Amino acid sequence: MNRFTIPRDIYYGEGALETLKTLEGKKATIVIGGQSIKKSGYLNKMESYLKEAGFEIQLIDGVENDPSAKTAKEGAKKMEEFQPDWIISAGGGSPIDAAKLMWIFYENPDLPFDKIKAPNALPVLRKKARFVAISTTSGTGTDVSPFSVITDHETGTKYPVFGYDITPDIAIIDPELTYSMPADIVAYTGMDALTHGIEAYVSTMHNVFTDPLAMQSVKMAVDNIEKSVSGDKQARADMHYAQAIAGMAFSNGFLGIVHSLSHKSGAIFNIPHGLANALYLPYVIDFNKKADGARFADIAKMLGLEGSTEDELIDSLTGLLRRLNKSLNLPLTLKEFGVDEKEFNRQLDQMAAGAIEDPCTPSNPREVSVEEMKKLYIAAFNGEKVTF
Repeated sequence: MNRFTIPRDIYYGEGALETLKTLEGKKATIVIGGQSIKKSGYLNKMESYLKEAGFEIQLIDGVENDPSAKTAKEGAKKMEEFQPDWIISAGGGSPIDAAKLMWIFYENPDLPFDKIKAPNALPVLRKKARFVAISTTSGTGTDVSPFSVITDHETGTKYPVFGYDITPDIAIIDPELTYSMPADIVAYTGMDALTHGIEAYVSTMHNVFTDPLAMQSVKMAVDNIEKSVSGDKQARADMHYAQAIAGMAFSNGFLGIVHSLSHKSGAIFNIPHGLANALYLPYVIDFNKKADGARFADIAKMLGLEGSTEDELIDSLTGLLRRLNKSLNLPLTLKEFGVDEKEFNRQLDQMAAGAIEDPCTPSNPREVSVEEMKKLYIAAFNGEKVTF
């Protein structure tokens, strides 16, 4: 038996943030990251809407990029003191991921993180609170997904947390919240969303429900990412919807080794996640095409790319991705990003071994060895064509 799970309700479109007025409850904890949501005035709007609905409000702010289990534990303790019946997280992937873990600890305060991180099963939630996710960036898909990513800052290791119970009850997808995003963040998150759609379509776990979502998200991302970076509001809106559609696809169809490579190198070399995905994606497609080239060719055909053979279509697809990276001022190699060669070689074995163990690896369309993972890192460092 298979399962397909998405949020109970998705509210979208300009002004969707007003959905907060309709919540029923007594206490709400808002979890945010830095100052941007305060400066934009959207935090004030959220608080105003919740007060209009009769809520007492607690604010937990300052969630760092790549949040840690320590941050989540501290937030959960504050929640235990306040006892919210709604947890509302707004921001990019980091505050929403952290809030999901806070939710688990709030309802299960004695559960250690080692018993929560994948592949451990999560406990049943909603004994105390329900969850609203409000994404202010257009890439992670965490606003509609059963995933959270937590970082050990001492080792640079990212640990996925997975369980359908942390799928938000409500996702609010309001494009107005993205209009002030800086162009570089728009580029990183947009390529993250595009990677989600492609990996979900070719994953070994893809299915009849995820395939159309994955394809739609890829089409919307390719059509809109460049205009979105240049500031076009309609394109920003379409990218915001595309990231959520991709999120629903990969939440149920899973991902592949683009994410495995990114997870294990991103924290070590301080590479933004979406940028890392954009960089690795063409190399991984050339590696994976030997296992399931037809599905990559399907994507190329859907995009109207040139090619009369499978290989030609796939070359057109990787060519398009590299062209997008150049257009968005994203590096094509780790060396171009600025990774030091000596440090790269020192970390290579550890990264490859870690990427093999990453939870995204089992659903990759082609089985991969540690040695092949090393070769992929080396190809991406030097800009070499993947032929193995």
